[in-house]
Amino acid sequence: MKTASTLTHLECGHCGATYDAHRLMNLCPACSKPLLARYDLARAAQTLTPQALASRPANLWRYEEVLPVQRREAMITLGEGWTPLIHAQRLGQAIGCPNTYIKDESLNPTGSFKARGLSLAVSRAFELGARELAIPSAGNAAGALSAYAAAVGLPAHVFMPRDVPTPFQVECRTLGASVTLVDGLITDCGARVREGVEAHGWFDVSTLKEPYRLEGKKTMGYELAEQMGWTLPDVVIYPTGGGTGLVGMWKAFDEMEQMGLIGSKRPRMVTVQSSGCAPMVRAFQQGAEFAEPWQGAHTVADGLRVPAAVGDFLILRALRESHGTAVAVTDDEMLAYARQMGRHTGIFPAPEGAACLAAQVQLLEQGWIQPDETVVLFNTGSGLKYAHLWA
Repeated sequence: MKTASTLTHLECGHCGATYDAHRLMNLCPACSKPLLARYDLARAAQTLTPQALASRPANLWRYEEVLPVQRREAMITLGEGWTPLIHAQRLGQAIGCPNTYIKDESLNPTGSFKARGLSLAVSRAFELGARELAIPSAGNAAGALSAYAAAVGLPAHVFMPRDVPTPFQVECRTLGASVTLVDGLITDCGARVREGVEAHGWFDVSTLKEPYRLEGKKTMGYELAEQMGWTLPDVVIYPTGGGTGLVGMWKAFDEMEQMGLIGSKRPRMVTVQSSGCAPMVRAFQQGAEFAEPWQGAHTVADGLRVPAAVGDFLILRALRESHGTAVAVTDDEMLAYARQMGRHTGIFPAPEGAACLAAQVQLLEQGWIQPDETVVLFNTGSGLKYAHLWA
């Protein structure tokens, strides 16, 4: 049975070349940059309406007109999406910004926002005939790939830095994935994946190296708009490693405007990175289009230990187009603000999520955020997988 998808083609985010959307592809053959899924938004707007959404299931598939999967039997779902948007009133009062909200992605399957992207990536890869999947990951993406591959019966090959916390490794193995621990960083893991792709024909679902993880992540933008009554906040603060979520939300805002769901107002987008691995912050401050790889990357926030991002130019483009900024915070600040977020909200954040609160306080002190503005922080995962950091 067909879905309501209005997918039309793939378009390179850098050179603009277009490709058939109905075959397995990784990066743009012309320039090796990320491919973006495009839709017939005029047709999508006929059925993707606030009235129609009111009766749809509370998961990310409610936006199926602007998702790529063509057949319902290829939709692999474990209940991802439609996470709560919490008005953190006590926290807002404590930091002097009453209209502070937290989008709590820790309540997704596998405990993080990665479930969104891998649900779509695995569904579409399965639909287009992929036989085995592979991923380099610092933790949460590996767990999500393992879960969705297991749900549909596809072999999953996971490559992780040897020093990732044990819960991530256990999760992947329990879900049936083949796990290889690598001496080095996620970039070294990526090199091992490329070797496997060439030797064994695996399909690579690395961040922004295929078009559809982005489509799952963009649903955070759709949900944010819908949950706020189709009015976007003043500021969105987002922890950025590979940056798929930030790029995806920026794409979602454009799609929603074209469909008439929102106006032209956009949030100022804020990238948060660790001071021990901040290539986007450095590139933003330098006015560069691309980010040079970060040497000696180190941070307790494994999701932020990404020294080079294939979608760097898309992240920087979103920051500049939104009049946003990029902020680095220390590991000590992440751990301290995790405690503050926890005791004021009841949310146990991953250090990446706590980094957003640290950045908000920094930007409030600088006057970049005004106390009366509406700010949304993204807690991208559960602190339970990092419990050793506070032990």
